[in-house]
Amino acid sequence: MAFDVKLLNIIACPICKGKLEYRKEDDVLVCKFDRLVYPINDSIPVLLEEQATPLDLSQSAEG
Repeated sequence: MAFDVKLLNIIACPICKGKLEYRKEDDVLVCKFDRLVYPINDSIPVLLEEQATPLDLSQSAEG
């Protein structure tokens, strides 16, 4: 089962409450403002600050 992109209309970054960007190739959600990457496990976004990883510069240049 794949991540349902329609969820992007109702979910937000738990820190800044901003929009998240879905990166299909990595199966992650990205908050550009906070420069954080949230994992998606079994089609479920894990929107926990403790689970987020920093967005590296090579990733931020992609979109």
